[in-house]
Amino acid sequence: MPETNGNDGKPASAGAPAGGAGNGNGAAGGNGGGKLAAVVAGAKAVQARAAEELKETIKAPEKTDVWKSVLRVKHDETPRSRALGVLSNVFLHLHPAKINRDAVAYNYTWGMGGMTFYVYITLVFTGTLLMFYYHPSKIVAFRDILYLESDVPFGKLLRNMHRWGAHLMVIMVELHMFRVYLTGSYKKPREFNWVVGVLLLVLTLLLSFTGYLLPDDQLGFWAVTVGTNMARATPLLGNQGPFGAMLGMTPFNDVRFGLLGGSIVDANALLRAYIWHCVAIPIIASAFMVVHFWRVRKDGGISGPAPVMLESEIKDVKKI
Repeated sequence: MPETNGNDGKPASAGAPAGGAGNGNGAAGGNGGGKLAAVVAGAKAVQARAAEELKETIKAPEKTDVWKSVLRVKHDETPRSRALGVLSNVFLHLHPAKINRDAVAYNYTWGMGGMTFYVYITLVFTGTLLMFYYHPSKIVAFRDILYLESDVPFGKLLRNMHRWGAHLMVIMVELHMFRVYLTGSYKKPREFNWVVGVLLLVLTLLLSFTGYLLPDDQLGFWAVTVGTNMARATPLLGNQGPFGAMLGMTPFNDVRFGLLGGSIVDANALLRAYIWHCVAIPIIASAFMVVHFWRVRKDGGISGPAPVMLESEIKDVKKI
């Protein structure tokens, strides 16, 4: 019996540590579950704070650190702070710190300047996409247009957007200049900017003219033929123009020969039209646009129906 009790006691004494080990595993599992819950709660809190910050950014983007770093000035709702924000930023500097409220009314400006620039940006974008499917070669130019309209997804839409956008830009530039003329915005001190605007009109017409030949169809061929034949009568530079013969101009060295790269409309003319239309004229026009926008800023903003007057000037007028 003692031996039996001794044997029975050993397993009993050995079972006690086993039970203790089981309690330890349970405690460890409880601690692990608590840590996991804490991590999940922390992640939810971070997500909630991020959502709140996003809402605040959408409601007031000018209050964010990113916006303040762009302006580099203390942003508060004062005229001085707004003026410093405009004048110290290279992008916002194109705009005046203060403008005449009546000058930006659509019933006065018609919005033609801004809409013309928007159409120009659209033309640059669509033209860049068209360049992926076009080769300025007499062999494949017209075939590329057929491929673009029949096989490329939305290719016909892309080409028509570019073509009709070009017509629309010409109309908008003319309406813009018509509005400037009607409101007398070409007068002092804006005479120089008026000249820049006339040059931009010429460049716009040249963009449309050089784009005529690129499809290499009958319409483009004869349009460029007629247009370049007219160039023969250019004063001084055309062989049929005034004083052209006196300067030694011939059909093989005048301005028409330079435009076509030869005496007929052939592969050289197509390549030159492509380079002028896609590279040279857009760069020149973009440079003149920068000057045009800058001069609007330096000339006191858009000319309004009435000049901006200081408070002292208004008092003087009342006294009179």
